[in-house]
Amino acid sequence: MSRAEPPPARSRDVPGAQAAGAAPAPADTAAPVPADTAPRTARPLWSLGLLRSELVVTFRRWRTLALLAVLAAVPILVGIAVKIETSDGGSIGGGGGEGGPAFLSQITNNGLFLVFTSLAATLPFFLPMTVGVIAGDAVAGEAGAGTLRYLLVAPAGRTRLLLVKFTTVLVFCLVATVTVAVSALVTGALLFPTGEVTLLSGTTVSFGEGLLRALAIAVTVALSLAGLAALGLFVSTLTNSGIAAMTATVGLLITVQILGTIPQLDEIHPFLFSHYWLSFADLLRDPVYWDDLLRNLGLQGLYTAVFASAAWARFGGRDITA
Repeated sequence: MSRAEPPPARSRDVPGAQAAGAAPAPADTAAPVPADTAPRTARPLWSLGLLRSELVVTFRRWRTLALLAVLAAVPILVGIAVKIETSDGGSIGGGGGEGGPAFLSQITNNGLFLVFTSLAATLPFFLPMTVGVIAGDAVAGEAGAGTLRYLLVAPAGRTRLLLVKFTTVLVFCLVATVTVAVSALVTGALLFPTGEVTLLSGTTVSFGEGLLRALAIAVTVALSLAGLAALGLFVSTLTNSGIAAMTATVGLLITVQILGTIPQLDEIHPFLFSHYWLSFADLLRDPVYWDDLLRNLGLQGLYTAVFASAAWARFGGRDITA
């Protein structure tokens, strides 16, 4: 009987596989990896080598680079549109509300506000969509490519592998958010004046303090995506199809966003993971309004605990056949 070729190697070797001299089993004779066959020898839960390898694989994919490129393009398009709209000395935006419109009206006075406008514009859909794609593909993509079983045979250990996958998704959340912020900062500085920043409360602070607040906002936005990242990771453990997991995660995101716009469902709105996403605007007040910010972080922590635990329970008891 002819032996089938093993699945194509990822851009990294499975840690420990070559050292152990273990060759991949033929695809047509390999048995599933039961949940109770984890090695008995003690291994550290964390592995910087495994994490570094996972980060390299994730951020070298063309899909990841394309998603980051789209995010970086949004602030450029917004900045150019505002510049064209105000080229005749007119104004843009109402400037009387919270979030995006208030930020939009301030861009021509200070390019730093393009950072806040871009984050407000991408947070409802573009940013979480990219996170949903990466999180949904984290485990299911490995299974669909036929490399998940070999990662476990290495052995990486189920808990350690899942922890590395989730950490990689969280790193992507931060990188995606910073990509939007840096692109907006550069575009804003090139197209508009910069200087002292007038906060939403009317207080004026130095440009340096404005940059620090922008950094705090970027970190807050990244943390706001943690709940969705955990949800996507859980969905990823339910299927062997990366496409199905990504579609389901993005579909859940859209469903939650729709539910959040229905006034008759205002009773459940505070429990939706996206409800407090735009609370980062409170960091542009003096003093800072902490109530909604803390509610947002607490809600993300709750979603993370629930769905990360569910992902661990599902992945730990699953027979790996791919």
